[in-house]
Amino acid sequence: EKLPQDFEYKYDAPFEELFFHIAPGVHINGLHFRCKEPKGLILYFHGNSRSIKGWAKYARDFYRYGYDVLLVDYRGFGKSIGKRSEKEMLNDMQFVYDRLREKYEEHHILVYGRSMGSGFATKIAADNTPRYLILDAPYYSFIKVVERFTPFLPHRWFLRYQLRTDQWIRKVNCHTYILHGTRDRLIPIRHSEKLQQLNPHKITLIRIHGGGHNNLPVFPEYHNFIRDILQY
Repeated sequence: EKLPQDFEYKYDAPFEELFFHIAPGVHINGLHFRCKEPKGLILYFHGNSRSIKGWAKYARDFYRYGYDVLLVDYRGFGKSIGKRSEKEMLNDMQFVYDRLREKYEEHHILVYGRSMGSGFATKIAADNTPRYLILDAPYYSFIKVVERFTPFLPHRWFLRYQLRTDQWIRKVNCHTYILHGTRDRLIPIRHSEKLQQLNPHKITLIRIHGGGHNNLPVFPEYHNFIRDILQY
């Protein structure tokens, strides 16, 4: 979902619109929801559909527990602009993270990745030292998702985005929490089970029984987990 540059966001909670200027002709748009006395910050990487305009409603799942929330759009989403490649998009997210470290102690930064965003979140956690990494319906690797839907094509020849969560998660030093619905048909829970096996002592898998790919926030178990982890 692309948005005109003059689009005006409107939400009930206090927020600030941000632009991260990466290079000439390239910027990343974000929404920063602020609390009066924040305990920390959630850096939220959203899924493949829509833009932060639609994803921003999930910020309340975190700021109601006293955490600031920053949601960012990838290149080509919302108001973010720039030629897309996996390398450049990963560099964009590191740029954003570096700016956050100027204002927040890194121990107070939590990185959250939803679906497609789980790859970006994992890479950031692997290259830095946030407090926690939280993955919501992640994939083992993006290649595996594509192979599931087009099993007879040579994906490695044409797939522009490989997003190797399975490789990056081995380098994550903070504790990782994975939430996954047991009835997820798009990215089955076996993706998360395989990820947990890569580092079982540092990865906790929370199974949301009956949960699909897009409805975990309707389950009380999801909110109970968010509440508990943010109180630590």
